[in-house]
Amino acid sequence: MSARWLRACALVMIGLFSGVALAKDKTPTAIVIGGGLAGLTAAYELQGKGWQVTVLEAKSGMGGRSGLATSEWIGNSKAQPVLNRYLDTFKIETLPAPEFVRTPGYLIDGEYYSSSDLTTKQPATAEALKRYEKTLDDLARSIDDPQNPAANSTLFALDQLNVSGWLDKLQLPTTARQLINQQIRTRYDEPSRLSLLYFAQQTRVYRGVSDRDLRAARLPGGSPVLAQAFVKQLKTIKTSSPVSAIIQDKDGVTVKVGSVGYQADYVVLAVPLRALAKIQMTPGLDSKHLAALKGTNYGWRDQLLLKFKTPVWESRARMTGEIFSNTGLGMLWIEPALKGGANVVINLSGDNARLLQAFGDKQMVDQVLIRMHAFYPQARGAFTGYEVRRYSTDTNMGGAYLAYGPGQISKFWRLWERPVQRVAFAGEHTDALYPGTLEGALRSGQRAASQVQDLAAGKSFDPAKAAPIAAATAVAASKGNFFTNLFGGSSDKSAKAAEPAKKEGSKPGFFSRMFGADDKPVEKPAAKAADAAAAPVAPAPAVAPVKAAPAKASVKQAPVKKPVAKSEQAKKAAAKTAPVKKAAAKVEPVKKPVVNIQAKAQ
Repeated sequence: MSARWLRACALVMIGLFSGVALAKDKTPTAIVIGGGLAGLTAAYELQGKGWQVTVLEAKSGMGGRSGLATSEWIGNSKAQPVLNRYLDTFKIETLPAPEFVRTPGYLIDGEYYSSSDLTTKQPATAEALKRYEKTLDDLARSIDDPQNPAANSTLFALDQLNVSGWLDKLQLPTTARQLINQQIRTRYDEPSRLSLLYFAQQTRVYRGVSDRDLRAARLPGGSPVLAQAFVKQLKTIKTSSPVSAIIQDKDGVTVKVGSVGYQADYVVLAVPLRALAKIQMTPGLDSKHLAALKGTNYGWRDQLLLKFKTPVWESRARMTGEIFSNTGLGMLWIEPALKGGANVVINLSGDNARLLQAFGDKQMVDQVLIRMHAFYPQARGAFTGYEVRRYSTDTNMGGAYLAYGPGQISKFWRLWERPVQRVAFAGEHTDALYPGTLEGALRSGQRAASQVQDLAAGKSFDPAKAAPIAAATAVAASKGNFFTNLFGGSSDKSAKAAEPAKKEGSKPGFFSRMFGADDKPVEKPAAKAADAAAAPVAPAPAVAPVKAAPAKASVKQAPVKKPVAKSEQAKKAAAKTAPVKKAAAKVEPVKKPVVNIQAKAQ
């Protein structure tokens, strides 16, 4: 009896050890949803660690939001270290940028100016631009940690203001304001729709990085060349495979593409927020993630590539990296065509793109050509064709790249850097330092791949709790402080000045608003203005490889309770204490209607 029992025990133990051995030998699996640079990076990194990876891309081609340019200006290793490492890994050749293209150019009333030209020919504009840059640098310098921009209550209050109101306080000359508006809307979004804290934080990230560092080389073929280099390394890619559902359980994840189900241990979701909102997740996302899907602002951009037989502009502007116009043409860059002739790439951004969303491609190109023809009469005769990429009207994108609006850092900061059970998130919108850029997309792919490996090793990413941030308005109310230096008055006045003025009966015509000399942003109240004034929910904890910022809890104030006076003395005491409690309870941020320094990730 005992011998049979011992044999049975031995067989059980052998089975257990065999099961453990098989589990160790099992190849871990992952599905990457999204074939942009973020998803491709995550897939490449996981595959390199021995994972079996399947990439699912909704469109017929890979590369995501790649632009139309036949080449792309990129930064050096100081400005874009991750990008440059991958270029070296894949042995992708770049061309050094000529010195004269490494600073922005300006097209003012049809005349091209280099930065040095501006100083001698437009001294008032040049001085105003320097004053703006100095004030912006002071604002950026006040942020010690760009990964935790709302570190104190004064900075936290900046998130309730928009950039347009801050610019109003600078009282810039008309031409300088037009050029600055164009620069901001090109790199982010319309100044009236952009959080001042986000603008300051991004400036802080690039503080000390010069324009020369940001346009150090030229990548022939642009970002699609890098995307294809990743594709060549990956084993399993399925295009035209839009994901409809993700179902998680304790054993793994099932990803649905139509009636087909793909199973894996973990998933990397590397799609824009608008596309993510169309994927049904089980279990569902929490209310904060759902609010971010619906409410996070994206910068709007439509990109036009205009082709010409010969250049019709000044030869010294032919190779420039960026040209900012004061005439509504958007940001331009000009490059030789690969097969002769010349190309002009124009980014219509911000409200200019929003106003044109109902136009057809040809109508939009015609309006731009009309403006160019006015300054360069040979433009029509030399024009040979065009290509258009409309990010703003793509329902899966909702714009081109992340651009936090007023109040949104308070609610959504670093939210997507944390995995949700077996799903990690990637994409330019998930990177705290370089959103909207190639660098940010690549970094986010690396982070997501690392998180998936950590999850497989048993690491938990449960959010930690921390003390709530101090009330923003409590500090902002004092005079002679940070706000006084920035805005020239108390924070209350600054907040009022930041609100968009509403003038009835004074709206210019459609094309005046789009191309006119005033260049005033078209203020449109958001569908849900309350979104920008929600109770300040502080940043989620960081999980990037760099130092993490602690999570902050929502600021909640208990309602003021009136004391029950049982005597005249008690009534007098209550009358004295009530105002103090009322003032302490008033902590809500200023309510505002929601209205790269390097090349954006297309």
